[in-house]
Amino acid sequence: MSIELSRIELTGLGDGASGRPGKSAAEYLKSGYLWLPAAALIAGMAAWALVAGYASKPAESEPVLAAAVVADPAVAPASVVAYNPPTAGGEAIVPEETAPVDGLKISSQYWRRGGLGSKALVTFTLRNTNDYAVKDIAISCAFSRRDGSHLTDRSRVIHDIVNKRSRKTFARLLVGFVNVNASKGKCSLVAARPV
Repeated sequence: MSIELSRIELTGLGDGASGRPGKSAAEYLKSGYLWLPAAALIAGMAAWALVAGYASKPAESEPVLAAAVVADPAVAPASVVAYNPPTAGGEAIVPEETAPVDGLKISSQYWRRGGLGSKALVTFTLRNTNDYAVKDIAISCAFSRRDGSHLTDRSRVIHDIVNKRSRKTFARLLVGFVNVNASKGKCSLVAARPV
């Protein structure tokens, strides 16, 4: 079974008997080239989506490594734990200084909505029990639904100074945009710097 395409003329595909002018083969090819960039763009976006999705997920056999980069060890966040190898006697070396965030505590806090219900405004009192003043206080707020399921996290750096052995109240501090389903919120301290 063979199909004979040799009888189609490249000069015109129209019907000469009806009197309608036919499109030439060059006109058909020109309209085909219009779809070529669109097809290439779609193929490129699909390939990028596959590669980006694969790169963001670690392989099951690969270990996940987490590293914290700290420029100044005196300003290390409280959550960073340093590895201290044991000495010859078997005891680990314990650092003498504590982080500035260890002497800070949020004594009371509550939040409310602002900006047509899309912004979280947090009011809290911060206590500094350190023997030095602190600044650049980083806080992280977690918001959840009524049933306790987690919705979103927002963080903020407060560039204000809290004097030594004192307390300071921050009223209606804008933390960021919050989900409309959020009904509970809790803020915690992340880091601080001594003055």
